[in-house]
Amino acid sequence: MKMLSPALSSLVVIISLLMPGYSCMEIIGGQEVVPHSKPYMASVQFNRKHKCGGALIQTNWVLTAAHCQNKRPPNRWFRVVLGAHSLFKREKEKQIFTVRRMIPHQLYDSKLMTNDIMLLELNGTATLNQFVNVLKLPTNGKDVRSGTICNVAGWGKTETWSSVSDTMQEVNVTVIDRNLCLQYYTYHPTISQDVLCAGDKNGEKDSCQGDSGGPLLCNGNYNGIVSFGCSCAIAHKPGVYTRLTEKYLTWIKRIIQ
Repeated sequence: MKMLSPALSSLVVIISLLMPGYSCMEIIGGQEVVPHSKPYMASVQFNRKHKCGGALIQTNWVLTAAHCQNKRPPNRWFRVVLGAHSLFKREKEKQIFTVRRMIPHQLYDSKLMTNDIMLLELNGTATLNQFVNVLKLPTNGKDVRSGTICNVAGWGKTETWSSVSDTMQEVNVTVIDRNLCLQYYTYHPTISQDVLCAGDKNGEKDSCQGDSGGPLLCNGNYNGIVSFGCSCAIAHKPGVYTRLTEKYLTWIKRIIQ
């Protein structure tokens, strides 16, 4: 998740949004997942260090967030690790690929945080098994009702002061009415129909640094991508997720087919 720092004023918040590299998303208030129970999860790494999450949607394609890209370094510094539970331990289930192409949405705006979605083409084909498998895209871009309980997972921080988690964590968050979310985020980026807001009314459960790009599953359906938020696990500042709308599904299909 790209983090918007808590601010003493709206001006400070806006300035924080515009600062390059101001990204975060971690699992707060969650628990460790059953090892290898989410075989679609991908660790997107830069220089062998975990940077973002993602989901394997075809044997050679991973879907993640556009803000996870680095514009200057070449793609060879990026790699994708599939089949992992622990980031740091050697696991025979892991499959590791370099990135052939990084394709952010052509209308991605890093300042407004719009169209925060990106495809990664792997340099090989994943072997599908019980540890590595694809996550099906939704059949349509239907919206998710407020009050729906969704699940998000990743290797992000478990405390705002900590480093990324070694093992994959997960947490349940509740979708918040978009009009209410608009009251929480009164500055840019705009809360549009292209995003979902989800969190906890007490600010105790959230995604954060290192979870960006990971999938949001609602009723078992792949409905969102971890995008941004104002710090992590703060009441009235829910996480914001790129919603897999019809236009994004069309874009994905056009690229990978």
